[in-house]
Amino acid sequence: MEFETVILGAGAAGMMCAAHAGPRTLVIDHARNPGEKIRISGGGRCNFTNLYAGPENYLSANPHFCKSALARYTQWDFIDLVDRHGIAWHEKTLGQLFCDGKATQIIAMLRDEMAKAGAALWLSTALVDLSQTGSGFALSLEREGKRVDLTCRNLVLATGGKSIPKMGATGLAYDIARQFGLTVTETRPALVPFTFPEGRFAPLAGVSLPVRLSNARAGFDEALLFTHRGLSGPAVLQLSSYWREGEEIAVNLIPDMDLFETLRAQRHQAGRRGLGTELARHLPARLVDFLAPELDLNGNLADQSDAALQSLCDRLGDWRLIPSGSEGYRTAEVTLGGIDTDALSSKTMAAKAVPGLYAIGEAVDVTGWLGGYNFQWAWASGHAAGTAIAAKG
Repeated sequence: MEFETVILGAGAAGMMCAAHAGPRTLVIDHARNPGEKIRISGGGRCNFTNLYAGPENYLSANPHFCKSALARYTQWDFIDLVDRHGIAWHEKTLGQLFCDGKATQIIAMLRDEMAKAGAALWLSTALVDLSQTGSGFALSLEREGKRVDLTCRNLVLATGGKSIPKMGATGLAYDIARQFGLTVTETRPALVPFTFPEGRFAPLAGVSLPVRLSNARAGFDEALLFTHRGLSGPAVLQLSSYWREGEEIAVNLIPDMDLFETLRAQRHQAGRRGLGTELARHLPARLVDFLAPELDLNGNLADQSDAALQSLCDRLGDWRLIPSGSEGYRTAEVTLGGIDTDALSSKTMAAKAVPGLYAIGEAVDVTGWLGGYNFQWAWASGHAAGTAIAAKG
C-alpha cells in the first residue's frame, strides 16, 4: 500500500496536520479512539486555546523556534474554525477558552476536517517496524490481527510525549527521532503537582487560595491547592515547568492585600481580638491553624508592635518550601523537552537532514504554559507541517 503521507498519532497535532496535508494521507494510532487528551482536557470541556498565546508563553532550548508557526496559525485562526463548526465557547479566566459543551465537539470538528481533506484514520493500529527507503519510508503495522506493510513519501511524528502513560503515552516519537539521527533534549514531567514528605500538608488537603508562587526563574499569580501528597493548583502546575529537584520555592500567601496596614487598623479598632482570629479573616482558617506554631500567633492584636506585625506579614509573604519531587509523568499534563528544534525547520517542522520526516506537537522541544497554550502549539505546528507537505504536491 502506498500513501503520500503517514502521520503517527491521532492527537491534536496529528489530526490538525492531516486536515491540511493533502490527498493520500493516513493517520494511525494504537488507541481505540482519537484525541483522548482532547477528550479529558479542561474537565471534559477542552481548554482549546488562549487569547493571549504568544512565544513568551513557551519553554524551549531555542525560545525563538515557535515564533514562525504561532504567527502563521494564531489563536484567532483556530477560534474561527471553531465558530465555523458552530461550537459555542466561553472565556473562563486569563484568556483560557473552553467549549460550552463537551470536548468531544473539538474531536468531531477535527475528524470532519480530516474527512473533508480525504485523510484516512486507522485506530487500534500498532507500529511494528519502520525504515527509510530511497523515496521515503516503509512501515510495518499490526492491524486487526494482521500485518500490513505500506510506504509513504512523508512521515510525521505526532505521538506526543511521555505524559499520562495510562493513556498509552510511550515516548515513541523520541525513539524514532533517534533512529534517524535526530537529537532529543532532556525530557521531564511538566505542568505537574509537587510532592512533599508523607503527610506534610494532609491537614490542609482541599484548602485553596490565591498566591504568588515563584523561584529564581519564574513566578505566577494563580491559585494554590493543598493535597494529601503536596501542592497542586494552577500556580504549582505553572511553576513546575521551571523547577528542578532540590530547589526552593517561595509562596506569597498574601499577594493581593496590604495585610500590615489592615492589621494595624484593626489593632486600634478591635485590639482585644486574638491575632490568630484576625488572621483567619484574611486567610483560610485551617491554614492559619496549621501555621500557628511556626508563626507564634499567641496574644491579642493590641499586644503586637508594628515590628511584630511587619515580621508576621514578611513571613506570610515569603514562605519558603522545598518539594521532595513531583507526581511525575503519571499526572503531568505535558512533557518538557523533546526532539531538538535545531534539527527542524521552524517554518515547516521538517527534519533538516532527513527528507520527508516531520515532527510536531508535544513531541518537539516546545512546551506551553497551562491554559490552552499547548493545544495552540499543536494546532500551529500541525498546520505548519500539513501546509508544507501539501505545497510539495
